[in-house]
Amino acid sequence: MDVWDKLLGPKLETKDGSKSTQEALKTKKIVGLYFSAHWCPPCNSFTPILSEFYEHMTAAHQDFEIVFISSDSDDKSFQSYYEMMPFSAVPFIEVQRKRIAGTFVVNAIPTLIFLDGNARVVEKEGRALVANLEGSVDDVWEKLIQKVETAQ
Repeated sequence: MDVWDKLLGPKLETKDGSKSTQEALKTKKIVGLYFSAHWCPPCNSFTPILSEFYEHMTAAHQDFEIVFISSDSDDKSFQSYYEMMPFSAVPFIEVQRKRIAGTFVVNAIPTLIFLDGNARVVEKEGRALVANLEGSVDDVWEKLIQKVETAQ
């Protein structure tokens, strides 16, 4: 079983429909896990910022992805909120979502954690990194890649 399948489950929702997690993430050097919910005011403020960041980052770096992990209480809320996002998402399966949040000790939302291509944490404070973006997305990319190389 692939490291991404173990961590996120076998399937991801994408804007092109459901894909195998391994297929969606196998070529990615950096993957952000975004824990958020529609009912959370700070999430509603940060999600548009993150979405714009994502659009710019993926235009410059094809080996970057963000995966949304919902903290919503029902599938309808998840679907409605996810429609506003350009990235992938873990399907709305409660056990799976809680397991992922527990793995990364997510106690508050919004939380954005960046992982390397082997699913190792390289930045726990991804929200601050994106929210405090000064300069281009390339600056953030370089910081993350530097952390990946340091961790190896």
